[in-house]
Amino acid sequence: MQYKVAIFLFNEVEVLDFAGPFEVFSIAGLRTMTVAPFDVFTIAQFETIEARNHLTIKPTYTFATAPTADIILIPGGGGRHADGTPFGSRREMNNPIVLNWVKEQAAQAKLVLSVCTGSLILGKADLLEGLKATTHFKAIDALKEISTNIHVKENVRFVDNGTIITSAGISAGIDMSLYTVGKLFGKETADETAAYMQYDYWTS
Repeated sequence: MQYKVAIFLFNEVEVLDFAGPFEVFSIAGLRTMTVAPFDVFTIAQFETIEARNHLTIKPTYTFATAPTADIILIPGGGGRHADGTPFGSRREMNNPIVLNWVKEQAAQAKLVLSVCTGSLILGKADLLEGLKATTHFKAIDALKEISTNIHVKENVRFVDNGTIITSAGISAGIDMSLYTVGKLFGKETADETAAYMQYDYWTS
């Protein structure tokens, strides 16, 4: 089976938050399987996105043109300017268009993943109620403030609730993605992918 993986992009998204998982899912199984196990693409609200440090990206699809995905991944990246204005994920967590899209996609997806402060977006979309979740260590309090019904975990790389998996900051998204590869296709496939990437990954 081939899984369609949709990676959400937004202005000021953290580059490694989405690029790390993109790499993992894009190369997983290519050297051991006859059919690529993942079809990976990017989706955004707008046709062009400017990630952190002015990296310009043209997403594969917009909300209006994107196909239904089996796996959706919400990265993080963002904060507040000196005047208090939110940017990146801190802005998107209060964007009703984004939240509605996330809810709609999550209702159809087999797995929902978040990296770093992407969990804030999931929390605001009411997808983490009653679940364990984690995020970047500097956003732990922000995640707790969204809802007292989110069981926030600190000092872990990722948390698996079955259909929703959240990871800690930035590079932890690579570990979570490799874990997901193993969850779906076995640890040997995950280990081979990590070895090809020359990446020593965490398994919990």
